[in-house]
Amino acid sequence: MDNAKYLGIWMDHSVAYMMGLSTDPIETKIIKTKSTYDEHSTGRGENQMHNKEQNVQAGFYKELSEYIIGYDKVILFGPTNAKVELLNILKADHHFDKIKIEVEQTDKMTENQQHAFVREYFTKN
Repeated sequence: MDNAKYLGIWMDHSVAYMMGLSTDPIETKIIKTKSTYDEHSTGRGENQMHNKEQNVQAGFYKELSEYIIGYDKVILFGPTNAKVELLNILKADHHFDKIKIEVEQTDKMTENQQHAFVREYFTKN
């Protein structure tokens, strides 16, 4: 492999497992969304709760994007469409124009399966 910085991210809407391929063994950093549960929210309208959830999700994607900016090649993978939502946000931001970002649909995986997926993906590409 060359000197490029590789990052694999297994994610869904509530958690992201960030795996940089610069070390062996791969180290995983976990980023979770902030909880949207509020014990005082029972009287709130559905619209207000939906807006709060959207804001929490936007903050989650922003935190992930701040981590991604330091890499050259990124693979987003996982079982939900959260990876596509994040990709669309990154494509709209010109700070990410030089980063090669791809998406692959996968099922739930153990940490070892995630590491094997990331290693195999970047040795092929």
